[in-house]
Amino acid sequence: MNASPDIRIDVWSDYVCPFCYLELPVIRRLEARFADRLQVVWRAFELRPEPNPTLDPNGEYLNTTWAQSVYPMAAQRGMQLKLPPVQPRSRKALEAALFADAHGRFGAMHEALFRAFFEEGRDIGETDVLCAIAADNGLDAQALRDALDHERYTAQVLDDEQLAHSLGVSGVPIMLLRTGDAPWQEAVPIRGAIPYETLEPAISELLEGLAR
Repeated sequence: MNASPDIRIDVWSDYVCPFCYLELPVIRRLEARFADRLQVVWRAFELRPEPNPTLDPNGEYLNTTWAQSVYPMAAQRGMQLKLPPVQPRSRKALEAALFADAHGRFGAMHEALFRAFFEEGRDIGETDVLCAIAADNGLDAQALRDALDHERYTAQVLDDEQLAHSLGVSGVPIMLLRTGDAPWQEAVPIRGAIPYETLEPAISELLEGLAR
């Protein structure tokens, strides 16, 4: 990765958001397509932080959303998502991802957290579950437990969320697309699980503009 990539995408996401998981393969494909000309930065965003209530996994809202939107999009993208039986808080999972990033294993842990929740139905709000996922992905489970117990990455999660709110972000997934050295005010917001066929031309157009 170059120190100053041509294009940067900051992605705010939450591990309890199915559309964030559905966008992951798209972003991975963009990274492969543009290589070191593109930098992707994943940022934390809690959809339902304390004291907001979590959603009822058996409630009408979730079941309707999944039936009308999540399952069709998952089928279209060749992904096997299932409506999880639990709806946990996500702060610990977001902190676990930051722990993984600090230890050079963000990519593996990032995908594993999504997969554990949306394919395996595991409660990613539980420390024991997060430590097991970490161990399966080459991380020190006890070190993660210690980091979670002492909230070593809480401030970083809150910083990402404060930045999001200052930029008017109120839901995820959202991507802010800009040239590498451009200020936030020039970023192009892209909301939702957008297909590759829409994002790739947008990035190519920005790169062409840089070449002129």
